[in-house]
Amino acid sequence: MDYVIGVDIGTQSTKALLVDHAGSIVAQHASSYELDTPRPLWAEQWPSVWCDAVTECIQQIVRKSGLPAGRIKAICVSSLYGGAGIPVDRQMKPLHPCLIWMDRRANDEVRWINETVDLERLYTITGNSVDSYYGFTKMLWIKKNRPDIWKRTHLFLPPNAYINYLLCGEIAVDHSSAGNIGGIYDVRQRCWSEEMLDCLGIPAQMMPGRLVNSSDVVGRLLPEQAAHLGLAAGTAIVAGGVDAAVATFAAGVTSAGNHVAMIGTSMCWGYINQQVDAHHGLISMPHVYNSREDLYIFGGAIAAGASVSWFREGFCQAEIAAAAQLEGGDAHQILEEEIKNIAPGADGIIFLPYLMGERSPVWDAKASGAFIGLSLFHTRAHLYRAVLEGVSFALRHNIEAGAKGAQSLDAKLIVVGGAAHSDLWMQMIADVTGYQVYTIEENVEAALGAALLAAVGIGLVDDNAAKKGWVTLVPRTTPDSVARVRYDHAFSIYCDVYPALKPIMHRLQGGYSQNALVSQNAESV
Repeated sequence: MDYVIGVDIGTQSTKALLVDHAGSIVAQHASSYELDTPRPLWAEQWPSVWCDAVTECIQQIVRKSGLPAGRIKAICVSSLYGGAGIPVDRQMKPLHPCLIWMDRRANDEVRWINETVDLERLYTITGNSVDSYYGFTKMLWIKKNRPDIWKRTHLFLPPNAYINYLLCGEIAVDHSSAGNIGGIYDVRQRCWSEEMLDCLGIPAQMMPGRLVNSSDVVGRLLPEQAAHLGLAAGTAIVAGGVDAAVATFAAGVTSAGNHVAMIGTSMCWGYINQQVDAHHGLISMPHVYNSREDLYIFGGAIAAGASVSWFREGFCQAEIAAAAQLEGGDAHQILEEEIKNIAPGADGIIFLPYLMGERSPVWDAKASGAFIGLSLFHTRAHLYRAVLEGVSFALRHNIEAGAKGAQSLDAKLIVVGGAAHSDLWMQMIADVTGYQVYTIEENVEAALGAALLAAVGIGLVDDNAAKKGWVTLVPRTTPDSVARVRYDHAFSIYCDVYPALKPIMHRLQGGYSQNALVSQNAESV
C-alpha cells in the first residue's frame, strides 16, 4: 500500500498527517510557535519558524508510522496566506520576515492606489479590490519603507512555495496562492498581469515565472532533505495552496453552491463559483481543485478565534485555573456552562470582533473591537457570549455579501476548525445564519486536504474519489426558530454599529499612531 503526507502551515502551528490511499490517518503531529507583532496592526513571521516546524512534523509522523521510506510517495504543503510572500535574494535567502495576511501596515499604499490607479480596471482584471490585506499592497510597503530589501529582492515566494523549494529545489507558485496576492494576478487568464504590475511599479521579474495547479508535481525530494526527513529521495513534491481553499477542498467542496466556514485564528467563509464580481467585497482566487475553471470566493474575519482566545487569556484566569485542576479540562467548556442560560443576544450586548482591523465586507484596517450595550447588570459570562455571537455575526455578514454573487448556495453550511468542537457555538451559528450546520467527523482540515491533493497529484486517487473527498460530513444542528428571530434583531444592530462608530474608531487610531510615533522618536534620541 502507498501513502502520502499532507502538511498545513498555520499562523500559530503546523500540522502534518500521513495517510493511506483511502485517507485513513496512520500518523499525525503538530508543532506550535508564536506570531511576531512588533507594532500595533503588524503581523509577521520569519520563514525559519515554518521550516523548523515542517521538518519536525514530517520527521515525527515518519517515525511514528514505522513505514519503509519507499512506501511514502508524495508530500503536499498547504499554508497560511503569506501576504506579500517571502522576499528572497538570488541565493534564495529570506531577506525580511513575511508580512502575513493579518498584517495591516500598508495603509498609505492603499491610499496611493485608490488615488492613482484605475480601480475599475484593477477589479476587472484581478477579481479583487484594494486593501492592506492583499499581498500587492504589502509589497509596495516594502518598496517604500525597506528600499534596501526591495533592491536585493529577487523573488517573492508564498510560504508553501518556499518550503517546496527547500524540499525539491524547484520554484513554482500555485494559482490559489498567486490569485490571493490580488492586484497583480489576472484571474481570467490565470497568469500575472503585466498591465497591473507595470501600473503599480512592481517588476514582473519579482514574480516567479512558473504557475501551476495545486495538484501538480513541482519536483522531487532532494537527497539531503530525504536523509534528514527519513524519506526516500525522489519523493514527489506536490504544489499545494492557500489553507482556506485547501480546507474547503478537504470538506468535499468541489461544486458550485457548496460553501464552508473555517473558524480558527481567523474565519474564512467561501464557496465555489466560475465568475467573480469584486464589487461584492469578497476575495477570489482559483480553487485548489479544477484550478483552471473554478474560483474559490471567500470573505472572513481577521480575529475570529483570536477574539475568543484574547478574551479567555485576558479575562478568564479563574476558568483557566479551574480547568487546569481537571483531567482534560478546557476553560472554554467551563465558560460555555456559564453562558448556557443567557438568552440569544447576550441580554443586549453587541461585540465587534475587529481586534486587528477587519477584512470583508467592511475592509477597514482602522476598525477596532468594541462592546456595545454594557450595564451593571452584565457579567463576564455575558461578554463571553457576546464574543461568540460577534464572530457568528461576522460570518453571517460575509455570507450575505457573498450570496450576491453566488450562482446558488446549498442549504447546509459546513463548519471546520476549532469552533466545531463546541456544540453551543455550532447551534449559535445555525441560529444566526439560518443554515443547517454540518461538521467533519475526522476532526482535521487543511492538512487532510493537502494529503488529498498529494494523492491526486501522483494518481493515487482519481477525480471521482477526489470530488467525494476523504471526510465524513456529520449533520450537527438546525436553526431554532425562536433564537433565529432574536438573532435577526441583534444582527441588524450589529450591522449598524460599525458605520456609527467608524469615525470614532479612525480618530482613536490616528491619535494612537501619533502617540506611538512620538514614543518611537523619543526612544531613538
